Amino acid sequence: MLNLYQVQSFVTVLSEGSMTAAADKLNLTQPAISQQIRNLEEELGVELLVRGVRQIKPTLQGEVLYDYAKRILQLGQQAEISVRAMGAELRGKLSVGTLNTLGIHLMSPIVGRLLKHNPKLSIRIDYGLGDELIREFKRGTLDVLIIPEVERQFGQNLGDVEKKFLLKEELWLVGSGKDTEMPQQIQLSEINRYPFVGFTKEFPQFNDLFGKALVKAHVNVEPNFESQNVGTLKRVIESGLGWGFLPSLSVKKQVRMGRLNKIHVKDFSYGIDFFYYYKKTNDTRLVDVFYQSLQAQEKS
Repeated sequence: MLNLYQVQSFVTVLSEGSMTAAADKLNLTQPAISQQIRNLEEELGVELLVRGVRQIKPTLQGEVLYDYAKRILQLGQQAEISVRAMGAELRGKLSVGTLNTLGIHLMSPIVGRLLKHNPKLSIRIDYGLGDELIREFKRGTLDVLIIPEVERQFGQNLGDVEKKFLLKEELWLVGSGKDTEMPQQIQLSEINRYPFVGFTKEFPQFNDLFGKALVKAHVNVEPNFESQNVGTLKRVIESGLGWGFLPSLSVKKQVRMGRLNKIHVKDFSYGIDFFYYYKKTNDTRLVDVFYQSLQAQEKS
């Protein structure tokens, strides 16, 4: 019988792209992750991973196991959310504001499960830019706000609200997986080796810090294409028209499948902490269950 801890480690290694990243996400050491993968390979009698120079990729047997393992873990996570939702007997209305990139990959899967078991519950999800969402939250039209840290990213103060850490996001430099000549790592001064594709507006602090880093590296970048729509940018990059920084949550699948290459920039990196904000006057049971459901979805 498969060991679920080993299965979780295997899935996380592939979804994160490396043993080190998987260890960070699971709060384990890199040797512990490696040992769990070796134990799983020994138990099944096959090699599951191709440990390449650029990144770890699955073997053919690993691809088969990954598909089944994701379903196993997702079913467990869905069961957890469903049981929690059924037991909570949630009712009332909850309005949530978040960024489009986060909503697509985190919100959508859990809303249906919560509504299915709570017919007296109503959920509204509003997507927008950070400043717009903050303004609506202050006006009282949003019960919950899920965005990067308000003070650091947007220079604003929400006043007397509750704040919980939800997840850490990163922006990765990615290029087309079809380009076999694309470097594994670069210095920021080499960013113009390919046309640059710009991701605009959602992360203002990133754009500010990236601009300062370019000045320091004595590089001027003129994007050949810009958009705030991640889906459009992924298609542009996959087609080989350039490279650019995109949120890791939105590109992990494409990187794992080899459709996108992740390039390490040795002298520049950027991580974003997402927080869950809500007002103390809200129905704490409802906002707590929604927060716990998001955590479970993010870990799956």
